[in-house]
Amino acid sequence: MPADDPILHDPDGGLARLRAIMARLRDPAKGCPWDIEQDFASIAPYTIEEAYEVADAIERADWDGLRGELGDLLLQVIYHAQMAEEAGHFTLDAVIRGISDKMVARHPHVFGDASRDKTAAQQTADWEAAKASERAARAQAGVLDDVALCLPALLRALKLQKRAARVGFDWDSADRVLDKLTEEAAELVAARDARDPDRIEDEMGDLLFVMANLARHLGVDPEAALRRTNAKFTRRFRAIEAALAAQGRTPQEATLDEMEALWQAAKSGDRPA
Repeated sequence: MPADDPILHDPDGGLARLRAIMARLRDPAKGCPWDIEQDFASIAPYTIEEAYEVADAIERADWDGLRGELGDLLLQVIYHAQMAEEAGHFTLDAVIRGISDKMVARHPHVFGDASRDKTAAQQTADWEAAKASERAARAQAGVLDDVALCLPALLRALKLQKRAARVGFDWDSADRVLDKLTEEAAELVAARDARDPDRIEDEMGDLLFVMANLARHLGVDPEAALRRTNAKFTRRFRAIEAALAAQGRTPQEATLDEMEALWQAAKSGDRPA
């Protein structure tokens, strides 16, 4: 591609422009040394980070920010596809064709003759059945085979539990999960009392896993619930900082009792009406 190729500077060039830009960045002779050195493994962390930044913009209802973050995430797709094409694995067109074929195949009620007269739950069940067929076609015999290892642990726990539940491996009520939660909490206390670091970590993992399962049984997204609590903690702690700053002090200069009193005041003012 010549250096003055007009597509590189065409604001209306769309996807073709972005593909041309990435190809130039990766050009061994004329590209960016940093971009040329990257591979799938080195770029993967950026891909994950950009996905989280998309979620963050949505959480904050920052629509201008979301536009930019979606662009950053799209760049990650283009980057991986460019490297794949260079290595002879596949092209971006193959990626687009694959996801397009998948969407059409998984929505026969939209693109085929199947009835649209179904609830969201029925459509979800159909979707999962289609995914199961695809796994069978890929010779993935295990129920848990394609639950990605690199997912955040809480999200992976939820996916593992959902997948196992589809074949009947599940508690029959939230009460049973609560009983298990009590049991796991007692085992964590015993591990702590035994001062066994490895056992403590193991029991803490069990407790967190059951917490994710309880959230699923109660119809709560545990990731969303924890994000909500993180935001609440941040909001209330900042209220403590602001109250202390009004006194000319910092948290480091306050006692725990003083901060607890300010926390309770922030909590009282933070309750929904």
